[in-house]
Amino acid sequence: QVQLVESGGGLVQAGGSLRLTCAATARAFSNYAMAWFRQAPGKEREFVALAGWNGGTYYAESVQGRFTISRDNAKNFVYLQMNSLVPEDTGVYYCAAGAATVPTAQHYHSWGQGTQVTVSS
Repeated sequence: QVQLVESGGGLVQAGGSLRLTCAATARAFSNYAMAWFRQAPGKEREFVALAGWNGGTYYAESVQGRFTISRDNAKNFVYLQMNSLVPEDTGVYYCAAGAATVPTAQHYHSWGQGTQVTVSS
């Protein structure tokens, strides 16, 4: 199984940027689909972005054009570059690993503890 640790969260003003990092401990990391989800207070966990083992990416409409997911298979890292942040981006961001490149939480079997992102207005 894969262990995931997120870092890079923090407080940023609207319009600013943050880069989240997910460090993975896993065998055959390059074969996993990797994704980011987030959860705001009082809301359900929602999909943000994914990167498949084949290099393909997919984004939620709410972050399309602002966020970029990337992965470094040699280092077992996955990143989420977040630009043009808005207060609605506030939440706990979770890194997840799974076997399928789909934007649904049930397909991801390993989760990090999350990192808080707060965007001030």
